[in-house]
Amino acid sequence: MADLNIDVPDKVEPVTPMQEINKAYELSKFGRFHVKLLFVSFFGCVASILVTNTTSYLLPIAECDLNMNLKQKGLLTAMPYFGMFVSTVIAGLLIDTFGRIYFLRIGFGGIFLCTLFSASSQTYEMLAAAKLCEGILFATSLAAISSLTSEFCHTTVRDRVMLCQSSFAALTQILSPAMAWGILIQDWKYSFFEGRFVLNIWNFYLLIMSLWSLTAFLLYMILPESPKYLVTQKRYVEAKNILIQVYSENTGKPADTFPYQNIFEKEIKENATTKADGEVKDNFAKKILTSLKNMKPLLGRPLLGYLLLIGLMQFITLGIHNVIRLWFPQLSTIVEHYSFEGGQNLCGLLDEYTGTLKVKSASNSTSDVCVPHVSGSETYINSIIIGLISLLPYFISGVIVNKVGKKVLLFVGGLMSSGSLLGLRWSNSKTMMVAFFSTNIAVTQTMKSLTQVVLIDVFPTAMRTLSLSLVMLTARMGTLVGNVAFPILLAMGCSIPFYTMAALMGFVVILTVFLPKKKQ
Repeated sequence: MADLNIDVPDKVEPVTPMQEINKAYELSKFGRFHVKLLFVSFFGCVASILVTNTTSYLLPIAECDLNMNLKQKGLLTAMPYFGMFVSTVIAGLLIDTFGRIYFLRIGFGGIFLCTLFSASSQTYEMLAAAKLCEGILFATSLAAISSLTSEFCHTTVRDRVMLCQSSFAALTQILSPAMAWGILIQDWKYSFFEGRFVLNIWNFYLLIMSLWSLTAFLLYMILPESPKYLVTQKRYVEAKNILIQVYSENTGKPADTFPYQNIFEKEIKENATTKADGEVKDNFAKKILTSLKNMKPLLGRPLLGYLLLIGLMQFITLGIHNVIRLWFPQLSTIVEHYSFEGGQNLCGLLDEYTGTLKVKSASNSTSDVCVPHVSGSETYINSIIIGLISLLPYFISGVIVNKVGKKVLLFVGGLMSSGSLLGLRWSNSKTMMVAFFSTNIAVTQTMKSLTQVVLIDVFPTAMRTLSLSLVMLTARMGTLVGNVAFPILLAMGCSIPFYTMAALMGFVVILTVFLPKKKQ
């Protein structure tokens, strides 16, 4: 045990706090702490994704209860993204200023309360307002999840850990329809106060889904703050204690065997000297000013160019991914009620459905009883299949990402996505439709994760969450525009949205050529 320091010779001794942290992580390796970190982030990722996912399964079953038309369904699907648009940049700035773990707790605690409000909704406006609030709080949690996880990993394992965490989105694609299938097929309906307050089955569904955000809130209470963030705030003693905790949990060795017992020694002494000389502790305003100063490099080359490039790629990729993902349950339900016959393709069915809606709207009939097109077992089973297939690219890319590089994977993924969108337009069977939906969702989901890893590589710790939030802002704008535009374009003609999305993914393929090749 006395020879442990031999592994850290003077000639490779780290010279900056960040280098010291990376060396400490390298010695700690991957272990139990990281497993716990991924376990907690799993609940966080599921709770975050359910903010948008739950709406997809409500659209068919709640259309009569909430009196929704096709455009209102698109607006409700987009509502969480309105909230994200409002809060994303502000949340990113505050997370970089006041820490990751603090806002993770606020975010998931708030999402839990807002989901309870959603679960008690009695009108379309009430549910839309609740979904807007969920979106606002979503922005404070999801960006912090990525930052916290990446900052606890050494560079040799970071890509694979981040891809593993990103695969939780695919797992949610399996869990979400499975939970919806188990709950929404029930016939639960309770009326209170002489019918003035009614809980339908979809209300109970939202109530049960709120347990994910409550669990995430409780689990993040047991995790520490990121040492890299603490170092940027000159809180060296706290950072040292957390590094020792990671080392002990990963290696199973006592804290006193930590090789870098004198880590941050120079910085701790300098801090003590400045405090002895009467330096005043940073207040709220000073921290905000410091964070604004940290933004300055974002406005110069090459970071501004990379930010714009990655932001545009995410705008298109995530926009298309979420349109296809969130509208699949509704489109699948339509296919269940308008089955493929006589060689008819998907667009033929969708045009028939939208034509029926136009006739119904033109008749201005108020006497007809609204009968919802409830999703059958096929929709839920197909959604689970899509989730299972979406896992495959993560395993494949996790194995080969270090060999072929993120840039090549993004290029190939863009081509596959564009091809699958064109295939969807001409699919003439349920099997073909599910295959093309699965391919597109799986590939664009992996592309989204790879692009985020590129951003984490390029941007330094002090502005990482802010840059990630800015990119997420543009990505959510893409989702917002896509979900509002999709039903409008669909009503104009089914071919229009699919050809448009295929062309946009072809443009993303061109943009990948300009991404940086190596870590900066």
